[in-house]
Amino acid sequence: MQIRGALVVCLVLTLFLIPSSFCSDLALVHAKIYPSPTEPPIENGVIVAHAGRILAVGPSPTIKVPRDATVIDCKGLIVTAGFWNSHVHILPPGLLGARDASVKELDEQLDMMFSRWGFTTVFDISSVLDNTLALRRRIESYEVRGPRILTVGEPVWTIEPVYVRDFLKEHQIRIPNTETREQAIELVRDHVAKGADGIKLFTGSYQGGGKVAVLPVAVAKAAVEEAHRHHMPVFAHPQNVDGVTVAIESGVDVLAHTVPQSPPWTPEFVSRLRRANMALIPTLTLFDFEARKDKGSDEEREVWIAKMVGELRAYSQAGGDILFGTDIGYTDHYDTALEFTLMSQAGMTFQQILASLTTNPARKFGYSNRSGRIAKGMDADLVVLDGDPGKDVSAFSKVRRVVRSGRLLYPLP
Repeated sequence: MQIRGALVVCLVLTLFLIPSSFCSDLALVHAKIYPSPTEPPIENGVIVAHAGRILAVGPSPTIKVPRDATVIDCKGLIVTAGFWNSHVHILPPGLLGARDASVKELDEQLDMMFSRWGFTTVFDISSVLDNTLALRRRIESYEVRGPRILTVGEPVWTIEPVYVRDFLKEHQIRIPNTETREQAIELVRDHVAKGADGIKLFTGSYQGGGKVAVLPVAVAKAAVEEAHRHHMPVFAHPQNVDGVTVAIESGVDVLAHTVPQSPPWTPEFVSRLRRANMALIPTLTLFDFEARKDKGSDEEREVWIAKMVGELRAYSQAGGDILFGTDIGYTDHYDTALEFTLMSQAGMTFQQILASLTTNPARKFGYSNRSGRIAKGMDADLVVLDGDPGKDVSAFSKVRRVVRSGRLLYPLP
């Protein structure tokens, strides 16, 4: 009797401790499914997830739903692969104490920033590395609900940008200046050893009054070469044309923003970016956020945003790689609707915007064998939308449900 009782207790504990994605299958039925940006939609489709991966996908008559599966009826709804946000910061006060913060506090902050908007994977491109890794561990252990987090940790800069100084001082965050090749290499090696996934350079660091501190090419090149030795992507915050030039000459992989202190992008300039095989994260909503913060006139704000939209248009139409990103964590404007609208104004099609959210980042960061598409064997990261973004791109922001690794991430049942 004692042995049987012990076995019962073990079974009950196992059922509670094993993540729900591995306890039963999950099936999304009656959905319109966009498997990828290049494939036709599946009308009245079914997706079955098992053990965190997609087991089957196809039209309803061709897919058998397991008898014990948890079924989500998606009639009238749209399903895409889980979204990537390739420019975020794990810096809001609610996330800075990730090691000791309550589960409730972290869940609420992560929902508000990421899950609510369909992000199943995010790339944090400047934060406190030890804190971000602590948060990632709590998410990966299923203690906390949140997206997959990739991170660069602390960035490489000659001197911090003027707009973060008060924040760093208030929260007692110290990020050292990088002045030599040796210091850059040491920072990269330290980040590799701790578990970072990429490196961020401030090739242009805004100092106020129109002044920009530009990272020396030799320092940037040393950081990039060391990062690439460890198969890590490198991001650059350019700020102005000189910052872009340093990014190109040092071999950076991703521009973290369009470039506010830049003349209009000529075909020659765009070709130079293309030859460098550099991806671009537009962060167009950021510039609306900054303009409103500076209390400029509506006309000034619209002119400034139109300039950023023009840069995106030039690069997108030239065939440049575009990655979706919002700079949330620096901004607190979490709603993604404006970003999608501005990307559409830049001439990007529904398929191109979907690619910026899914297949482009998965390919750029080495995850295309598991992320970015809805297909058998891929991660069961899925977004259920209330509207059809193929008809109105703002529907990308109308998120009904989010599934990560076959488990319902948002909202809670």
